[in-house]
Amino acid sequence: MPISIEPPEDAEAPQRHPKAPAPGERTREHHSQCRGCADVPGSLRIASWVEDDGVSIRSRFDVLDEHQGGPGLLHGGLLMTAFDDALGTAHTQVTRAAVTARMETDFRRPVPVGTTLWLRSRVDAVAGRKVYTSGTAYLGELDGEVAGTARALFVKVGAEHFLRHSRPEDLEALGASREVIEAARAAR
Repeated sequence: MPISIEPPEDAEAPQRHPKAPAPGERTREHHSQCRGCADVPGSLRIASWVEDDGVSIRSRFDVLDEHQGGPGLLHGGLLMTAFDDALGTAHTQVTRAAVTARMETDFRRPVPVGTTLWLRSRVDAVAGRKVYTSGTAYLGELDGEVAGTARALFVKVGAEHFLRHSRPEDLEALGASREVIEAARAAR
């Protein structure tokens, strides 16, 4: 049975995390090698800012030749990646670390290469470790034609999740010691 992306009736309204960027501020990249938001080869280089309500995000994705699927059009999987990044940025407004458990994307129209895609994403509800998010992608402007919509469920995790499952060399590059990594893996 698939994991539900519908918030349960007892879900709570999102509350902004005290360490989250303030409304109007640009958000930080998820980490230095993130293929959604970091400025590295192969990245979508998505830039995001916090909206006035403090739990919603607007994100900008410039669609380049390297993002093609069909001739002259954005690859659908990269639109899903853009949504995953934008919705994941929204969840950081209410919790520090979470991972995607499920995401649904509806494609509404083709996205031409050379356009700017604006994504608006928000946290809809929180229930325990579950964070429910949704978003819309617009062509050219924040009120442009709708290119797609998405909803996702993120599950809050602690640092041990990454210590247990990520490559040791990536964790060390972020400052984790070999001893901490080995201890987390031994605790499985």
